[in-house]
Amino acid sequence: MATFEELKSKYAAALKEIETQGVKLQHLHVQDKKLYMKGAAPSEAAKNAVWAAIKAADGTYADLTADIAIDTSLAPPKPAAAPQAAPAQAKEDSYTVKAGDTLSKISKQFYGDANRYMKIFDANKGTLKDPDKIQPGQVLKIPAA
Repeated sequence: MATFEELKSKYAAALKEIETQGVKLQHLHVQDKKLYMKGAAPSEAAKNAVWAAIKAADGTYADLTADIAIDTSLAPPKPAAAPQAAPAQAKEDSYTVKAGDTLSKISKQFYGDANRYMKIFDANKGTLKDPDKIQPGQVLKIPAA
């Protein structure tokens, strides 16, 4: 009969794979003359990697009993998606007023709708007092559509 240390040595690659794959071992001892492993893997892929290592050590694994369940709560948290800018804040352009421009004309150019000129006016209330009074050379913020 093989000792606990001999069996651990025989299945050392599988035990290393258990560690690598983040499998949580609950039991590792000799039972009924076999190495007994019980654990929980974070995924099917992790479980399969451990079994591949077991089979590489001994294709019959006659001296091993392994009970490896899947517990997805053990999986490392997925990285949060990169924060995305809110669509309304996606991009703010600027526009330098030219002679003959009106907010309606600028609105038509940026939004395709002259009636949305108040959106530009509202974004520029710090510099504009009246939507009908813009001057060549003024730089206006053009909020995203």
